[in-house]
Amino acid sequence: MITLHNVVKSYGSETRIGPVDLQLSRGGITALVGPNGAGKSTMLTMIGRLLQIDEGVIEVAGYDVATTKSKDLAKIISILKQENHFVTKLTVRQLVGFGRFPYSQGRLTRQDEDIVSRYIDFFNLKALEHRYLDELSGGQRQRAYVAMVLAQETEYVLLDEPLNNLDISHSVQMMQHLAHAAEEFNRTIIVVLHDINFAARYADHICAMKDGRVVEHGPTAQVMDERILTEIFNTPIEVIETSRGPMACYH
Repeated sequence: MITLHNVVKSYGSETRIGPVDLQLSRGGITALVGPNGAGKSTMLTMIGRLLQIDEGVIEVAGYDVATTKSKDLAKIISILKQENHFVTKLTVRQLVGFGRFPYSQGRLTRQDEDIVSRYIDFFNLKALEHRYLDELSGGQRQRAYVAMVLAQETEYVLLDEPLNNLDISHSVQMMQHLAHAAEEFNRTIIVVLHDINFAARYADHICAMKDGRVVEHGPTAQVMDERILTEIFNTPIEVIETSRGPMACYH
């Protein structure tokens, strides 16, 4: 379980995240949603210790994120930021191999190589594994980045807008991969999403944020409510039931 207790992050006198008190359930996919500037990415990067908190405590699987040694935390939680600046003259296989660094320190064992191959195959990257990153399409490169994070084999996986710059087809494929990964590899995936309907279709839980606060958190069916979504996004939203579950329609 991921627990945030009285967590605060301040940017000057006008911008503030929190205080946040939250428990994110183990297993499945939890989507962080909300308007721009709501604090979704900030909260995710604080959980992943890429951003220091000003107040409060964040625990992941019982470990205090602020005080746990980096080498130990890297075996519990992994994170993919929005912007990634890896050397483009890495191959797909070399990139995914970076996910094994907490265990191998750069010297991959046979077991590490097998794990790298597992995630290359899982994301249908076998035909591309010796291609350089700058030779890939945006969707292919994003699959490689997520494969790298999953190859770290942490129970908790944090993804900051993994659908960024992907078209609808590649976005659907990515979310299908993540849903399968959560189930097949028993991962807890926390993902920042802009599109509420991708959250509605693929997330088990939704955590909605607005103005730096968590305003709603619960099972997807509970949060996909017209009143709740209209208030969060400041625009009239109608929720209709489809054969694939609830869908938000904007007026």
